[in-house]
Amino acid sequence: MAEYLVKVADERGHVSQQVENARSEAELRERFSQQGLLVYEIKTRGIVGPDGIQLRRRRIKLSQFVIFNQQFVTLIHAGLPILNALDLLIKRQKAGYFRSILQNVRDRVKSGELLSDSFAAQGVFPKIYTTTLLAGEKSGNLEEVLTRYVHFQRMAMSFRKKLTASLIYPALLVVLVVVMLTFLVTYVVPQFANLYEQLGTEVPALTEFMLSVGTAAQKYFFVFLAAVAAAIFAIWRLAKSETGSERIDRVRVALPGLGAIWLKYQVAVFARMMATLLSGGLPLVPALETAAASIQSRFVSKAVGYATQKVREGRPLSRSLEETNAFPELTVEMLEVGESTGALPTMLTSVAEFYEEDVQNALTAAMSLIEPAILIVMGTVVAFVLISLYLPIFTLGAGGIR
Repeated sequence: MAEYLVKVADERGHVSQQVENARSEAELRERFSQQGLLVYEIKTRGIVGPDGIQLRRRRIKLSQFVIFNQQFVTLIHAGLPILNALDLLIKRQKAGYFRSILQNVRDRVKSGELLSDSFAAQGVFPKIYTTTLLAGEKSGNLEEVLTRYVHFQRMAMSFRKKLTASLIYPALLVVLVVVMLTFLVTYVVPQFANLYEQLGTEVPALTEFMLSVGTAAQKYFFVFLAAVAAAIFAIWRLAKSETGSERIDRVRVALPGLGAIWLKYQVAVFARMMATLLSGGLPLVPALETAAASIQSRFVSKAVGYATQKVREGRPLSRSLEETNAFPELTVEMLEVGESTGALPTMLTSVAEFYEEDVQNALTAAMSLIEPAILIVMGTVVAFVLISLYLPIFTLGAGGIR
């Protein structure tokens, strides 16, 4: 069931608001009409679980969602009605939150709502999914468009896993370097500072500099951690706003080397998404609107939004994207060929495959350079710290310390 905020008026015109639980909006309207009340507005507040507790909205795991859709397509292909298919999948669903979501979808469909509207009302599913369902419902070919969506998600998952696997080792190296340097500077260096203070000896300028850094780092370690946490929180808050997110994305795109890889990855996602929507029978403008709302990069999303407006005015897609200066020239040329030959979905798929492979190769090459660079920096810093700390001891061994 779902929880709704309902605004109603009685026969005297007195307006009131109340919270009600129901399977669908249609059930609520019927309930209040029987009481002689006029329903002004109904807003969904959340999903109520079997124990009556409202469930917080959170993301559905992508792998879990893909498996559900694969099973859903299989049941529809076998000839089962949508309600029966949903009932079977709800019984097989082990995750309580996802099961409650599906139960609400089933209840809405049972009350007469469209399947696409029922999923959209949950507020947790991507727009590309609900738009795909709507296109399948309008064309009468729900099975085919869902199959295309499952293929799209599988490709996206596979590509994402490859990228994650490429980044694991460098990330571990960075973490180890940070932990080791933190231990050296905040613990080992202050120990040497105490030792040389007890000996009462003069130390070289290099050693004195390192000892002062270590002492200050140990003294203000928690202040530094608080400052880092505050900076991370500020960046996170900035990324939540539209303007801040776009600025961060522009900085990300402008990064040498890695910026180009990020942009190509977003172009690949856009092309794969557009190919899936157009192949499912969705018109070009609605497909662009859905893609603009679904792309992670605000920079690319804003460019697609601008191109959507131009296409709505009658401009070709390739020229509209070229005017944004956000898409690589090769992408524009390939889309121009697709438009002129009437094979835009096929060409979009080719664009996606080309950039997915290009991103994978570029990332592999970048990681092959970053990994030794991290090791070299780590070795240089550690050598500098150790030499500066042991320099007085070397002098003492040579008989130079008085």
